[in-house]
Amino acid sequence: MTRRRMVLSGFGVAAALALALAGCATPAGTGGTGGATTEPAPAPDASAPVAVEVDAAWLDDGRSIGIVTQGSSTCIPMAEEPTFADGVLTVTLVEPENTACTRDLVPRVSLVGVPEGVDPAEDLDIVVTGEGYQGEVELDGVTGLAGPGGETQYAPSAGWTGTDGQFVILTWGSSSCPPVFQEVVAAGPAEVTATAEEPPADQVCTMDMAPRAAVLVVDGVEADDGVELVITGSPEFADARTPILGSN
Repeated sequence: MTRRRMVLSGFGVAAALALALAGCATPAGTGGTGGATTEPAPAPDASAPVAVEVDAAWLDDGRSIGIVTQGSSTCIPMAEEPTFADGVLTVTLVEPENTACTRDLVPRVSLVGVPEGVDPAEDLDIVVTGEGYQGEVELDGVTGLAGPGGETQYAPSAGWTGTDGQFVILTWGSSSCPPVFQEVVAAGPAEVTATAEEPPADQVCTMDMAPRAAVLVVDGVEADDGVELVITGSPEFADARTPILGSN
């Protein structure tokens, strides 16, 4: 056999082998063992609620909880009657109707009465649902609180949230004239002073007795527990003192 015929014979064997291998291959995407399968990604569920951050604080000796959400300062949602089951407090917030809302985004607080069965000394899981959103928060327990039931003393109270330096303050008085706090400072290692604006002399207020809650922030408090709040500035409070419940 000449060299030319040997080369041609080798080419023929190689070609046959290549054809045989090609015949055994499976095109990609056909579902065979030799190819990858590409499936479309599932479409997002447009009806699923948006996850949001929420905070919470004990108030009124454990009779109430302040739920903190972000939104318009003039359209604070109201809490429906909460439910408590299997260690979880479920709260539904309802937006006010027929109200023109400012377009700011600030922390605001919705008050919730604590139902029977909740022990303020134990950590509490809270699920908050609203119009198109849902959030969860664990509220640390605080020992020594009266808890649900009984009558309020209509005295100011306050409680730390889970955000550093942030607390909720609850006062009682006219629903149309809530206090406006112009300054909040650390007056000592374990003392906070909140100064309320003195209301104008010609201010006209309704004669009801309603809970008024606000979110305040303070820097520079050294103590984590046992912090006391002093409310000053307005004759309505006369330097009232109350512990800030929980830990900063």
